[in-house]
Amino acid sequence: MKAMESTASVVRRLITKGDQLMKSLTFALILLLLPSVVLAQSKSVLIEDLTWTEVRDAIAAGKTTAIYYAASTEQNGPGLALGKHIFIAHYAAQRIAEELGNALVYPTMPYAIAGDPIKKTGHMRFPGTVSVLEETFGAVARDVALSAIAAGFKNVALMGDHGGGQQTLKKVAEVLNAEWSPKGVHVYHISDLYFKEKEQMKEYLTKRNMAIDQHAGIDDTSEVMFVDKENKWVRKDKLAPDDGKMGVIGDPTQAFIELGKMFVEFKIKNAVTQIRSLTADKK
Repeated sequence: MKAMESTASVVRRLITKGDQLMKSLTFALILLLLPSVVLAQSKSVLIEDLTWTEVRDAIAAGKTTAIYYAASTEQNGPGLALGKHIFIAHYAAQRIAEELGNALVYPTMPYAIAGDPIKKTGHMRFPGTVSVLEETFGAVARDVALSAIAAGFKNVALMGDHGGGQQTLKKVAEVLNAEWSPKGVHVYHISDLYFKEKEQMKEYLTKRNMAIDQHAGIDDTSEVMFVDKENKWVRKDKLAPDDGKMGVIGDPTQAFIELGKMFVEFKIKNAVTQIRSLTADKK
């Protein structure tokens, strides 16, 4: 009987130890997974994905540069979706922030100066295009920049994927920087993202006797092909060279993904390099 009791006691102890071991393993697993859960909640560099406390904490932890990236909603011929600049901007802005390591991105500005909606000039000749006044475009950039400053960012980088509005962004940056730099806050126009990439693109295409992109041609179409991971935004069967009627200036039929990757990478590298140069002594 004693032997049986002794055996039962041993079994109970083993079961108890097994339960304790299982609890310990479960607790350890939770500890291992917890950082991943927290990271999943806050790893995004897009302010639209974060809570206000996450933005506050990110700034306190060193993410002191804010990115404002203006795009456009405009016609791009029958083969390319109107959100072309938005798609590229959304992708590039995230990559720029990730490369910098100390930046967050404000929501993409979807509208730009694209023609007169009353007289139907420029891109406003085509349905779906949205145009805002230069004053409106500048006012939005200014107000978002001031919002970033109010949040605690020390550097605000204004950039645009659309040709219309580049000078406006430059003026806004100059005015705000003059006002805020004495207080240790700086606002910059990141012109290299647009202008330097265009020069790089022209040089590359010229050397290969390819059509220079002016609107919805090789450059634009290739870039969208690259960022269009779900194949939603390019109508390959409707891509056609410029005929003077459909809104295309260039030849999108020569576009391909690898070319788009190179051009988008030009933009990202140009922006990161310029931002780092401008903010090197202004942490």
